[in-house]
Amino acid sequence: MSAAVVLLALAALCALSLGTPTVPPVRLPGALLGEGARGGEAGFEALVVRQIRVPRLLLALTAGACLGAAGLVLQEALRNPLAVPEMLGVSSGAAIGIAAPLVLALSLPAWLHPMLAVSGAAAGGVLTLIAAGFGRSPAAVLLTGAAVNAALQGGLLVLMVMADQLDLQLIYRYLLGSFSGLTWQSWTGVWPWPAASVPLLVLCAPVLAVLRLGDEDAGALGVRVRRARMAALAVAVLLIAPVVAVCGPVAWVGFLAPHLARRLRPRAGVVRVLPWTVVWGAVITVWADQAARLALMPVETPVGAWTALIGVPAGVALLRTGRRGDRRDGPRRLRYGSEGAGRGPGRFRSLPGVRYARGGDRRRGRAHAGARTVPARRPRHRR
Repeated sequence: MSAAVVLLALAALCALSLGTPTVPPVRLPGALLGEGARGGEAGFEALVVRQIRVPRLLLALTAGACLGAAGLVLQEALRNPLAVPEMLGVSSGAAIGIAAPLVLALSLPAWLHPMLAVSGAAAGGVLTLIAAGFGRSPAAVLLTGAAVNAALQGGLLVLMVMADQLDLQLIYRYLLGSFSGLTWQSWTGVWPWPAASVPLLVLCAPVLAVLRLGDEDAGALGVRVRRARMAALAVAVLLIAPVVAVCGPVAWVGFLAPHLARRLRPRAGVVRVLPWTVVWGAVITVWADQAARLALMPVETPVGAWTALIGVPAGVALLRTGRRGDRRDGPRRLRYGSEGAGRGPGRFRSLPGVRYARGGDRRRGRAHAGARTVPARRPRHRR
């Protein structure tokens, strides 16, 4: 995981140094401290770094961290690796909450925009859960979320048809996701929401670890599954909506960051994976923003296009390698429960979902340590 921290530090250095003007790393401390702010080349560099690049970097870090954490929450709550904000109507609902007042020419203060995004994201997520029977089946929630997302995308297309030429360009660029033109005012409107979501996320992580066991086992341990899923959705909405309100729906970060964190820490639980998911989300978003700024200079491309270009092949590769690992590990996990099931008179019954230990414990039919202990039927010896 030190690689993620190094990549994040390099991305932050590139975000502050590269561009027009290029600020060498040796002059960055002076630019950050405002030295030479009265005029000249040093003053111009200090103005660009402090007023444009620093707030943009902070927003990219916050957006990536929030989207990565929200993706992990949704995937663990629904027990589906494909559960992402873009597939559950959350991001599209937040986008409608921002685009509708713009098209309808409603004059609203800037501080109200995150509230509109939260309302739209909550409406999209709740609509998905209601249509899916409040999460009775995780697969049903995912499929229903895809249908709700398609309906909300249709609503966005209707708004784009109603918009004039200027609003249409703004909405189109917003829907692709971009950090262009964001200032300290944008950062001021975003940071309180993730700060308020951190305690909720810390409280939600142990519950997600229990939900990973399945609905029946989680209910047997005292967890109210439906309420837990609703709470997880609420936390995800609070993480996603403020980001979407400012920079638009940046796709694939919530999908790729949890998979990278799990791939690099395959035996870790949700509580340990969560911090590294946040780090990898920030890494992906900041590097994608550098590609958006510098790849086609002086033209700046939307950051959402780069996250999609990176996320689609990387996500497919991670899923394929994960499936190969499951196939390799599958016989090893099941070997102890089925090894003696069909052999001669001394066979014992192997129960599904129970992993048996080696040696004498296997012969006595005792389950492996950490699993449920189930005694098997005593062997019958033929005379």
